[in-house]
Parts: sequence; C-alpha cells; structure tokens
Amino acid sequence: MAKKPKFPPAQERIGPIMEGLARLYPDAECALVHKNPLQLLVATILSAQCTDKRVNLVTPALFKRYPNAISFAAADTHELEDMIKTTGFFRNKTKNIKACCTAIVEKHGGRVPNTLEKLVTLPGVGRKTANVVLGNAFSIPGITVDTHVGRLSRRLGLTRQTDPVKVELDLMDLIPKQSWTSVSHELILHGRNICFARKPLCEKCLLSPHCPKIGVAARN
Repeated sequence: MAKKPKFPPAQERIGPIMEGLARLYPDAECALVHKNPLQLLVATILSAQCTDKRVNLVTPALFKRYPNAISFAAADTHELEDMIKTTGFFRNKTKNIKACCTAIVEKHGGRVPNTLEKLVTLPGVGRKTANVVLGNAFSIPGITVDTHVGRLSRRLGLTRQTDPVKVELDLMDLIPKQSWTSVSHELILHGRNICFARKPLCEKCLLSPHCPKIGVAARN
C-alpha cells in the first residue's frame, strides 16, 4: 500500500502563507483610530469583547474630553463609565484605564513606555495589548494573538497551542521579525472575512493549498 504523502511542515509553508496573505490584504493596518500611543492604548483596552467599529464611535469624544494620561488618571469614575458604556464591561475598563494612566503618570512621566517589559506592568495591559501598541504606535514589531490569530494559526498548522502567549512564541519562531505586525493584521482580516470560527469559506480561501485540513484532502 502506497504511503500517503506527508503534508509540508509549517517551516516550509509559512512563506507561501505570508505571500498569500499579503496579496489578499495589501493595505492591512490597525483598525482602531488613534493619533498617538496613549490613544491607541486606551482604544485597545476598550476593544476587549467589543468591535473596533464600536470603539471608534466612542473614542473621538473620549479623547477630546481626556487629551492625556493626567486627565484620564484624574477622570471622574462615573463620567468615564458613562462615556465608554457602549463598549461593554465599562466598569472594569474604567478601572483599568484610570489605573493604567495613573501608572503612566507616576512611573513614566506621562508618556506611554515603548518596551514590552514596561507595558505589561501597566494595569489592564497584557501581551496582546502591548504588542498592538508597540507595532502600531512605535513601529516595533509585535505579534498580536487575538481570537482570530489563535484560531487561524491552529487551523493552518502553525501551532498546536491554545494559550495565546505560547501561540505568540511559536509564530515568532516561524515569521520573520519585520513581518510580525503586518502578518497579525492580515490574519485578523482573514479571520473576519474568510476563515470564520463557524463555517469557514474554505472553497474561497487562497490559503487552502497550505492548510493541513484542506490541502491534505486535495492531495489524496
């Protein structure tokens, strides 16, 4: 009995996958509207369990009312809660924004730090949020592992991990550092447009030949 051909390992497929994503999403970028690192940091905190579109409806008035870390830190809790209420989980987000901005004022002179090590020490800021800020506000490459990036990475056989940090580390080993931020944006868009959590549009997917599930079926 002839052996079934082995599907290429992730190291051999990552190049074609990146090329396909770049062709599909040549203008991929951060969807959160911002003008500076602080605005992006706050917007990213607000985006938890909320769409970027909804966050972008809230932030113009928010950033006009609170133009810097000092004003966010000193914000009246009830007023801030009311301004961000439509983003969901507004009480916890208000607490995190005020605590985060207080730390920025007290420990970083009112300026958002530009290293992963310092960012993750801020209240309410994990590696995902930190990498969003680094990659898009400071042009420092970072891989953002949200639900889309995690799901697609597993489906494409780039990782077997479910923990976001472990997924990030696996992707860091596969993807050239200069492409960490851009590939994150492209994977997020592909997850939103094609590779849905339920009923992904595999027949329309440009990455199908490089996907273990679809690619193996096509080879047999």
